[in-house]
Amino acid sequence: MSSGRAKTCFFTGHRSLPRGADGALVAELDVTLRRLRFDGYTDFVCGGAVGFDTVAACRVAAAAKRDPGFRLILVLPCRDQTALWKKTEDVALYQKLKGLAAEVVYVRDFFDDGVMLERDRMMADMSSLCVAYYDGRKGGGTAYTVRYAEKLGLPVVNLYDKVNNIS
Repeated sequence: MSSGRAKTCFFTGHRSLPRGADGALVAELDVTLRRLRFDGYTDFVCGGAVGFDTVAACRVAAAAKRDPGFRLILVLPCRDQTALWKKTEDVALYQKLKGLAAEVVYVRDFFDDGVMLERDRMMADMSSLCVAYYDGRKGGGTAYTVRYAEKLGLPVVNLYDKVNNIS
């Protein structure tokens, strides 16, 4: 079970990442994870979507191999999340991450309208910090989740500008 909200961070971000951003994003996530671990964070919550969620979960899983103080927690919207995914490699990585997670939580058994945002709220509600990859657009799940985290009073660390060299 989770070690508590004060030691829990969650990730939210876009499904599509710009070409060439992978290396910079991985490096920035690794730096951020080391800093958070130094600050006492132990539980790192990811939502299982393709894109930023997957990159973040992979980096937490890699960190956990070196330091058992890192716990990957997957909060997944539903058991059939991958039913419509087209890329078999995305499904395979998703299954692998489920096997590496210290904990897997499902919001619902089956997909329905609203389950993704319910998942996002659950991740924020169990955390004290949000790490985002958010480009500032007004609509979409990432925008909703960042606004919800801010409404809860959570600090939001946005990696977007750093990764994309925006001052």
